[in-house]
Amino acid sequence: MPATPERYLEVQNSEEFGRLRHTLRRFIFPTTIAFILWYALYVLLSAYARDFMAIKLVGNINVALLLGLLQFVSTFVIAWYYARFAAQKIDPAADAIYHEIDGRQPADTASDEGSVV
Repeated sequence: MPATPERYLEVQNSEEFGRLRHTLRRFIFPTTIAFILWYALYVLLSAYARDFMAIKLVGNINVALLLGLLQFVSTFVIAWYYARFAAQKIDPAADAIYHEIDGRQPADTASDEGSVV
């Protein structure tokens, strides 16, 4: 039986859901700000510190190329770290809230054949 809209509002206002949102925001906001600052630094250095960015490090590899490649590396590291963080902190809490709404215990879902949670 599907949950009612009132039940969803009750869960949304619950302490567990508030903790889940707080945990997610505590990860998302600082990480996003750090990445935006890191990207802005790269753009500003590219625009205003051309001499610095043109410094050759090894062969034809200069500071600009290295920092540009590190943008990709940092993106993948953040994605990997978020996936790990979500699997450890977010998903278990979200699953518990889901099962509370659904009215079943987590063990019940394993016996449901063909159901997708």
